Amino acid sequence: MTSEEIAKIIHYCRKQSGLSQQELARLAGIGKTAVFDIEKGKQTVQLDTLLKVLDTLNIQLRLESPLKLGDRE
Repeated sequence: MTSEEIAKIIHYCRKQSGLSQQELARLAGIGKTAVFDIEKGKQTVQLDTLLKVLDTLNIQLRLESPLKLGDRE
């Protein structure tokens, strides 16, 4: 998944929730500029900031790995 795809999902969910960027930022405890950057697909957004936005919008992030748990070194 690309940063642009993530941006589109977040933008869509924010709009569906009836929130402005400023309202989402306040609820997530981050700056309005961070929401703008995320929705523009900026690749240098801090992970914890992105996770706060996802949590606020009730978006679940699922990671998958081709490795099995027993394959770790």
